[in-house]
Amino acid sequence: MTRRSWLISLPAAAAAQTVDERIRQMAQAPPLALTFTGTTAAQCRQWQQQFKAKLEACLGPYQPPARWSIASETKTDLDGHTRHQITLRAPGHPDLPLYLLRPARPAAGKRAGILALHGHGTFGHESVAGIDSSEERRREIASANYDYGRQLALRGYTVAIPCFTPFGIRLGDRKAYRGEDPCAVTFARLQLFGKVLIAENLRDSLWALAFLASQPDVDAARLGCVGLSYGGRMTMLTSALSPRIKVAVCSGALNVMQERVRGRYSCEAQIIPGLLQYGDVPEIGSLIAPRPCLWEVGRKDGLMVQPWADNGYAAMERAWSALGAGENLSLDSHEGAHRWSGVKAFPLLDRVLA
Repeated sequence: MTRRSWLISLPAAAAAQTVDERIRQMAQAPPLALTFTGTTAAQCRQWQQQFKAKLEACLGPYQPPARWSIASETKTDLDGHTRHQITLRAPGHPDLPLYLLRPARPAAGKRAGILALHGHGTFGHESVAGIDSSEERRREIASANYDYGRQLALRGYTVAIPCFTPFGIRLGDRKAYRGEDPCAVTFARLQLFGKVLIAENLRDSLWALAFLASQPDVDAARLGCVGLSYGGRMTMLTSALSPRIKVAVCSGALNVMQERVRGRYSCEAQIIPGLLQYGDVPEIGSLIAPRPCLWEVGRKDGLMVQPWADNGYAAMERAWSALGAGENLSLDSHEGAHRWSGVKAFPLLDRVLA
């Protein structure tokens, strides 16, 4: 038999598996080696220590600078509050732009402070601060009830609102990305320097929190954190790793990576490398327990996929229940879409931080 005839006699080779098929297959049964299965407070606390250590290893460095200076500050007097536009600076770190909102009405003592985190959007943290100087800005705020930072300032809180990467003023010219997703491009470029995008934003979130706590009008023992969409994701992560946050409101973020990765998902600002080896969003959220935590979920929010959202919430319930604090985990299942509700959030913040 010649070589040619031998090759022809072989059966047709099976089609090669595509990368999408392979990832979907992996997503069917990811390791999730550190999900919480205990029932007692001692078991939960031990699990929290173990999972937190793995989570921090996946994130890499994320600690904010211990000392910083204010590179610039402008103040604007507005109806019912003042808005300070501030840039923080520290050696070895990129400058951090943020807004600090202060209520205009006097307080009997120090105020509670809120860290308000933004999601995706054209204007970054400016919408959360309530900057509505154009019709386009007003539409963005109205569509998601997005000015919750301003709303909280008008309710009497001092509010810090940092700008994340790569959004708003930190993005620069979006056209320079030529239609590519800035989150994907930034994630890839930072990886070459050993940096994880979400860890960069976690550092800035914790930096803004430390700045808020240092303000003379703020009671550092009464701090909360809130956010919508990516801001909800960052509220979860920041609160999970910072015990100084006494109450968290995560809005529009009750989805899990195991579900998202089954599609051709792309938001590298949310990616924690290696996470599914150990756990998923419910495990990160469970590190907040036993502190009060509210999840806002719109029934018309297409990003909250069932049964994944319900199963994720049920997984977190196990941690709060084991710690004897089941009443501190709550859900606002509202009729809206992907937007901030506030119906249960504002009363919860008022109660915990009063």
